[in-house]
Amino acid sequence: MNHVERRDAQMAYISDESIFEEQAVCRKKLQKLNFMDRSDFDGLGEAVKDLLGKSEGAFINPPFYCDYGSHIEVGRNFFANYNCMILDVAKVKIGDNCQMAPNVAIYTAGHPVHPVTRNSAYEYGREVTIGDNVWLGGNTVICPGVHIGDNVVIGAGSVVTKDIPDWSIAAGNPCRVIRKITDADKRKLFRDEEIDNEAWADICDRMEF
Repeated sequence: MNHVERRDAQMAYISDESIFEEQAVCRKKLQKLNFMDRSDFDGLGEAVKDLLGKSEGAFINPPFYCDYGSHIEVGRNFFANYNCMILDVAKVKIGDNCQMAPNVAIYTAGHPVHPVTRNSAYEYGREVTIGDNVWLGGNTVICPGVHIGDNVVIGAGSVVTKDIPDWSIAAGNPCRVIRKITDADKRKLFRDEEIDNEAWADICDRMEF
């Protein structure tokens, strides 16, 4: 097997010339995205689509960083705020209606623990999956191999090292489930503060619960 095949099979691999060639394609696309007019929202949207491929309504506030782009699969209405980083050595699958606050980092890349083995230049990637309707708070770090369920909120500053189940609020370092999200949360805005009557009436008219 060549090293591209080994990487894509989530086996130990070396970043050789064939790997660098793929990364070079991505870096040219990132150069365009990260240095274009920030007020050109349509242009930014097209640059994101070129980088990620199939996407519907995806938008990223630059700067944004990744290794390949083509290993990132996002659902409808994906949004990533400033300074998001996705090291997509392995596949990163993100569902519909997901939001990422500033400085979110998703890592699929890893290295051997023992220094002699690590100095051999072999590394690896482990897939990360994120379900639908997930909100990652600012400065959240998602570690290799983590799977996050649907309808999850991850608190700011969390380091997610283990899987998080559906309908959870989780936070901390390491990240732990704090509680489940329930119908009692529908009208909550910030902590125990409720959404005002005018906005709540609009939400009830437009959304399905």
